[in-house]
Amino acid sequence: MSDLSLVLLAAGSSSRFDMGIKKQWLRINYKPLWQFVADNFAQTQRFAKIIIVSQQEDIPFMKNYAEYLFVAGGATRQQSLTNALKHVDTPYLLVSDVARACVNEDLLERIIEQISLYDCVVPYLNITDTIVYENTTIDREKVKRIQTPQLSKTDILKSALQTEQEFTDESSAIVANGGSRGYVLGDEEAHKITFVEDLNKLSCLQSPSQDILSGNGFDVHAFDDEKEMYLGGVKIDVDYGFKAHSDGDVALHSLIDALLGAAGMGDIGMLFPDNDDSYKGIDSKELLERVVIRLYNYGFIIINVDITIAAQKPRIGLYKNEMRRVIAEILHIDKSRVNVKATTTEKLGFIGRAEGVGVWTNANLKYFNWKMIG
Repeated sequence: MSDLSLVLLAAGSSSRFDMGIKKQWLRINYKPLWQFVADNFAQTQRFAKIIIVSQQEDIPFMKNYAEYLFVAGGATRQQSLTNALKHVDTPYLLVSDVARACVNEDLLERIIEQISLYDCVVPYLNITDTIVYENTTIDREKVKRIQTPQLSKTDILKSALQTEQEFTDESSAIVANGGSRGYVLGDEEAHKITFVEDLNKLSCLQSPSQDILSGNGFDVHAFDDEKEMYLGGVKIDVDYGFKAHSDGDVALHSLIDALLGAAGMGDIGMLFPDNDDSYKGIDSKELLERVVIRLYNYGFIIINVDITIAAQKPRIGLYKNEMRRVIAEILHIDKSRVNVKATTTEKLGFIGRAEGVGVWTNANLKYFNWKMIG
């Protein structure tokens, strides 16, 4: 059994990345960046445990990709690391950022070789430019650019983080607590992805897969004489609506399931359970908007959707064009990419008996191609 654990920090909001997507969800071939990084570390077979720290809302989806231990992060990097440390039971701990995507095994070996000599070992790069601090030129030979991963003695790091002071890396906390820090030469390929332009500095990153991801959705709702009808995001001028926990827009519910299906993100009931009072009577357009934001945050692009509404009543022919417009606006795609069809069931079944409406939807997604940026 290895005496070394790995913590990968991926709980950031990507506020400086400014692409409408969380950088940890950029696709490298078909893998999200966080999985690409974790799998590369796992291949070295050096770690007793790999812990990935992420935002709480991301964790259920991340579990669909890999079997690592996922821990909810905090408001800061240090808080996220503190949360992870509760699950570390090995004497040594390697900490890295998922945004540090191209750490090679040679760098890892250099770090591990030094652990017996220091409380924390860090990779660094020399400075080649002139350094000025508050109008004073500093001797650049005394300045280092510190990278991750950083290897620490677990008990020393836990002790160092028992403070209200915030540190930007593990070694700074350990040194402030009286521990020792050793240096090994880092690697330019271990450059951290902070801004969009950083992506072009890393040769290890493959282009996203060009696969088309398809999903389907199906939903039905019975009629309710006490409610108003909303269908496809449009108010229908009839004196009845749908029996449902939300506003009952069966077309948007089917569409949500199709989008989630294409992304492998479960179903509408998982995200918006009908036993949660916060969703009681909610406008289904708001639910769809939340799903679309999540899809784009997770690196998906919506290609097109095709919706089939089966109803003996009401007649919706006059509403189809407005449905397309409303849905296209929410999905951030052209109206020509939204198709709405209407049919009856020739008076067969519960739909034919005019007891409710059923809707089938197909949706197609692709991965955001970050290689096309810049």
